[in-house]
Amino acid sequence: MTLIKSISGIRGTIGGKVGDNLTPVDAVKFASAYGTFLKAGIGKLEDGRKLKVVIGRDARISGPMIHNLVQNTLLGLGIDVIDLGLSTTPTVEVAVPMENADGGIILTASHNPKQWNALKLLNAKGEFLSGADGAKILEIAEAEAFDFVDVDSLGEVTISDSYMDIHIDEVLELPLVDADLVKTKKYKVVVDGVNSTGGIIIPNLLEQMGVEVVKLYCEPNGHFPHNPEPLKEHLGDICKLVIDEKADFGIVVDPDVDRLAFISNDGEMFGEEYTLVAVADYVLSKTPGNTVSNMSSSRALRDITEKHNGSYQASAVGEVNVVELMKKTNAIIGGEGNGGIIYPELHYGRDSLVGVALFLTYLAGQDKTVAELRASYPQYYMSKNKIELTPQIDVDAILESLTATYKNEQISTIDGVKIDFATEWVHLRKSNTEPIIRIYTEAPTQQEADVLAERFVNELKVIAGI
Repeated sequence: MTLIKSISGIRGTIGGKVGDNLTPVDAVKFASAYGTFLKAGIGKLEDGRKLKVVIGRDARISGPMIHNLVQNTLLGLGIDVIDLGLSTTPTVEVAVPMENADGGIILTASHNPKQWNALKLLNAKGEFLSGADGAKILEIAEAEAFDFVDVDSLGEVTISDSYMDIHIDEVLELPLVDADLVKTKKYKVVVDGVNSTGGIIIPNLLEQMGVEVVKLYCEPNGHFPHNPEPLKEHLGDICKLVIDEKADFGIVVDPDVDRLAFISNDGEMFGEEYTLVAVADYVLSKTPGNTVSNMSSSRALRDITEKHNGSYQASAVGEVNVVELMKKTNAIIGGEGNGGIIYPELHYGRDSLVGVALFLTYLAGQDKTVAELRASYPQYYMSKNKIELTPQIDVDAILESLTATYKNEQISTIDGVKIDFATEWVHLRKSNTEPIIRIYTEAPTQQEADVLAERFVNELKVIAGI
């Protein structure tokens, strides 16, 4: 089960059999389905204009191959392509409306290891497709209902390699970003770009804000030096380097730069859950309003929002779900507890550049170290676990069994099963992007969070018979 088709896009491991993995044939098939979907939805274009799609990729080894396959498939459908080359997910999201494009494709498997790649699909607003649109594309792919154009109607490619710089400019122009204030602090920051495009764009942003940058794994060659998911167990090198360099803090991004984690000045994890908490605290202090995160995210955001007299709501997991609820509640900031900041003032997408710039501005206005800032927030601790799935495991039946067992507790089944106890919670759900069940817990101490997680991992294994 290494080709996963979901509302998050098409994701799989490179190589293997067609339909089981992300092979060249599968890349062409799903690019064809996406292009066909766009053509069906747009109808007849005025003045003979062709459809236009923006494409960018992270630095994965398989990137050039998948990029060429997808791009040439779109050309064969008569769709023009704006090729950003090496880019980031939020950069492509920013570029789509700027180019007045009809959609966008980011070629990245985000935090997955190097053997994975994916097609992330955007609409004309530069936002992820809805679940309904994603389902239509899967239907088109299954039916192979493609109609390619004749030789005189092929699409054309325009190379545009300036969008990472444009993206930085857009971030620096945000009213709540104050680069001049940050420059007065002469910060020194270590950046781990996991040898992908974050190693280009984050140092460039920092240098324009007057920050001295110490680069770690910033060569965009796709050879990830550690597991690219920005979790504590993968980040020993940067934690040590922050101490050795006497840096003010460290920044870690995933390969497509939509997840952001900080390392405090003492070499400890700031906590990826607290990236959004800190940035939201700053934004809410200047522009009070509502917030949204997904239900696997920390209660700390709720606490901070209520401190600023705002209203907090939780959505199902997945960026498209967070964005939908943000729009419904007029949230001024939101995101996911995995370090994803969504700030609609620029665009409705997780954006590490926005997070970095807002965090730096906030820090520059405080008389605190990063460690002191972290200590000032409500203290919650999370445990994040997962169980590998086999095709024989009936996840829905397992979750139904747990729901029955805990029917006297506060339960939400919007997305998997979330059980809220008095001082702690557990969220169990099938991943949209990997063949796993995720088990997230949160409690007032790490030990309590770990014990709760272990209890539910064991309960799941007993029910599943593994």
